[in-house]
Amino acid sequence: IETGSISMSKEGHKMGPRRKPSELQPVGGSGEGQLVLRPSESKDYINELSHEVLCHIFRYLPMKDIMCMECLSRKLREAVTLYLRVVKVVDLCAGRWWEYMPSGFTDNSFLLLLKKMPDLEQLYGLHPRYLERRRVRGYEAFSIPGVLEALQACPSLLGVETSHLELVEAIWNYMPQVHILGKFRNRNGAFPIPAENKLTIPITAKIQTLHLVGVNVPEIPCVSMLRHLYLKWVRLTKPQPFKDFLCVSLRTFVMRNCAGPTNSLKYVPLVTGLASARNLEQLELVRVPFLGGLIQHVVEDSWRSGGFRNLHTIVFGACKNALEVDLGYLIITAARRLHELRIQPSLTKDGVFSALKMAELEFPQFETLHLGYVDEFLLQCKMSHSELVKYGLADVIENPGIITDIGIKVVNEVFSNIKYLLIYNCPHLHNPHHWITDQSRWSRLVDLTLVRCHAIKLESFSQFIESLPSLEFICLDQMFREPPKVYSVYFLFSGKGKTPLRRNNNVAVSVVAPAHQTKAQVLESSCEKSCQVTSEQIKADMKAATENSKRTSSNGIAPEAGATNARPPADRGTFRGTGSAGVAARSGVQPVTGSVSRVGPGVGQRQQVPAGSAAAGSGSQQGQARDKDFVPRRPLTRSCTRMSSASLVPETDLSRPRPRVSVRRKRMADKSTSTSDPVTEDDHVQILSLKSKNLVGITLTNCGITDLVLKDCPKMMFIHATRCRVLKQLRVESAPIVNRFDYAQCKKLDMEQVLDQILRMPPERNRIIYMRPMHQIDSVALERQLFQGPYPYHIAIVHEFSNPANIRNKVRIRSWMDTIANISQELIKYEFFPEATRTEEDVKNYPKYPWGRDIYTLEGVVDGAPYSMITDFPWLKALKAADPNSYARYDFEDDESTTIYAPRRKGQLSADICMETIGEEISERRQSKRGVFERVVVLFLHHCDTPGEPVDDDYI
Repeated sequence: IETGSISMSKEGHKMGPRRKPSELQPVGGSGEGQLVLRPSESKDYINELSHEVLCHIFRYLPMKDIMCMECLSRKLREAVTLYLRVVKVVDLCAGRWWEYMPSGFTDNSFLLLLKKMPDLEQLYGLHPRYLERRRVRGYEAFSIPGVLEALQACPSLLGVETSHLELVEAIWNYMPQVHILGKFRNRNGAFPIPAENKLTIPITAKIQTLHLVGVNVPEIPCVSMLRHLYLKWVRLTKPQPFKDFLCVSLRTFVMRNCAGPTNSLKYVPLVTGLASARNLEQLELVRVPFLGGLIQHVVEDSWRSGGFRNLHTIVFGACKNALEVDLGYLIITAARRLHELRIQPSLTKDGVFSALKMAELEFPQFETLHLGYVDEFLLQCKMSHSELVKYGLADVIENPGIITDIGIKVVNEVFSNIKYLLIYNCPHLHNPHHWITDQSRWSRLVDLTLVRCHAIKLESFSQFIESLPSLEFICLDQMFREPPKVYSVYFLFSGKGKTPLRRNNNVAVSVVAPAHQTKAQVLESSCEKSCQVTSEQIKADMKAATENSKRTSSNGIAPEAGATNARPPADRGTFRGTGSAGVAARSGVQPVTGSVSRVGPGVGQRQQVPAGSAAAGSGSQQGQARDKDFVPRRPLTRSCTRMSSASLVPETDLSRPRPRVSVRRKRMADKSTSTSDPVTEDDHVQILSLKSKNLVGITLTNCGITDLVLKDCPKMMFIHATRCRVLKQLRVESAPIVNRFDYAQCKKLDMEQVLDQILRMPPERNRIIYMRPMHQIDSVALERQLFQGPYPYHIAIVHEFSNPANIRNKVRIRSWMDTIANISQELIKYEFFPEATRTEEDVKNYPKYPWGRDIYTLEGVVDGAPYSMITDFPWLKALKAADPNSYARYDFEDDESTTIYAPRRKGQLSADICMETIGEEISERRQSKRGVFERVVVLFLHHCDTPGEPVDDDYI
């Protein structure tokens, strides 16, 4: 309201002093007296408004503010009384259904308020934080009987919105004519279910939407008005809880992880009752142990009368006895309107979709398919399976989905309009590019999510992505896990020589000479590629090996210690490379060449070792080996200068079984020089290459890729990577508008390489980079790299130290970044301001840091955590000097030390206003012919994970 204003304190009750009405005074100097206002006093416009206008204004104010106005003036008190006398609909939570009503009410004050509203018909927002169960004499409280008395004082009351279990039950019992408005959902739901959470639903209940979470309920009766029923963690306490179930108006039925009868026969009335709801649109059954085949028979009996025909969403999850025919009959019946389908792993089979294909149906509205669906609660629950069963949940153990590439190909032949596909834990999927055929084009797929599909091949996946014409979003979780590390270890036998072995998954595999080679040829080839070892070296190496073996045994460290627990399935024997050459290229180790050096198979092959051969190194023979017979040695990294034709290995040693050696598994290639140290192969290079004309963003979580390449992604806008342990590099070949990068808890990330790659992109967008490194950062070196590099942006490095992470500052800094960029763009476009350059040539001519940049540092405390920023943003210093409070002007806390300028919050300082403030600085910069960059890059570093241990938070 522009004609006046009302000032209130933070509590909203006590008001500031009223100002006296302005007095009109004659002004001399002319023949006629002119009336003007005294400049020291302002006019009270509110009291000049009529009651009718004030009541009209009240329609746009929250009820809490209207109640506060009664104490401002007599006229406002009269207007409030008039407004309440005629009001019919009141919301105590100002339309925010998730909030609580104003605190401070007692039985008497609430009764007094409602008595002022005789025409009240609908009361929304009756969400008290706490209600006493009964009145207490001599104690002024807010109680259930008191609320009921106040509601009964409204003769025209038709409906109430609440979320209180005991209150809604009391309304059903004592005011059965009153409807429960909106969505009833209790707010204190939990699992295990609290004993005090209980509700009895009467047949006469006037309610349309009932969401119960963590509640004990005797039974679900026949409620004729009920349209939406949602049961989550509900314990059904009667032996036959569905005996009278018949809700003919039902449109939504969701039953998730409820504790009910274990006898599947007792669910027959539930399914037949659902078939009677002709308008049922959404059916979700999670951990409901209904009788297998029951749905098929009910569908056969009810389809002529329209049973299940209007379903648009079908969800089966962990239903113990569910059969393919149950699901298939539902899908076929609902084909015309079906648009979402979530299928539990036991039903995720090729046969389901082959049968649907044979039915030759059309699904014109189908969009969303979730294969291998597991309920979120079951995925995140920390309880064991036996504990869940103890609390009454059905006994279900899900195996992975067994669908194959053939089945996925048929999926699109059946559901040709599919837009959203999510596949969870299907280990028999290998080659996504085979999913595409002439009949299966996936032409409308927009969103693809793959979780724990470990056998999918990276190269095939990249080909599949390139072939999808409409794909916009990719989400990959626990995909492309790291292949097992390979040990290149050399052993000495009887001090005479060395033989290379390859260790894979801690199983020693000896090199077996090809049958056509003689022992002499093998020995000669081996000797030509090895150096002679002195007896002193042999003795020292043997001693080191013995000590290492003893130390390993005494510490109780298994050979797997320190290694990743991710192991590929049996059908993935491929390492990224070709045989030993591929291994060596990534490990930095030069393999021993010659016939003996064939330490590994080629691509796509797994070395086969006969069970009874010496190479197997198992059985009683292996146990006979002695520690002193072998010493691990580093492989050769250069050609020997002296060749020997003498045999260093007795012929009898060639057939001797090779014993296992216990060594610590290293994460990276061992850089030490001791000849007794094993060398572990570095992380296998796994490159995810993306080429897609419509791709907007990709999210990676716990993925085993080492490199991400954006080959040609003209619409790509964001990259999110979280907990990708071996992710190291980013290569951007063509992705001009990608502007949001999130790297959180990626332990091996090459931060300098990633930043250099982003900052070298053509400045077509402002860009923000969010990183949560897991090691200490050399901030001075990082600052030097960014500010002296050939990067055509204004740059800011923000250091955030909140723990756990506070995501609000990231949002604020983005707004602040946009304002700085808008100023620069205005100056370049409309003020003909010179545009700064920063090329490789500039760097050569002016190498000294920080050439051409004025560096400012801001420090402070935000939300109780240290915060600092170093930046070359122009105007920053001037803006802060002109308006020091602008940096703290946001609607959260009045913290004078805050250094964040957020114009889209309470301050609303636009680029135009800022330019007026810093006009002098702009003029000086133009006169000195110093340009500005059009675009801005912010590096936001969150340091909560730098000790090396990831901090959990809700934002990842």
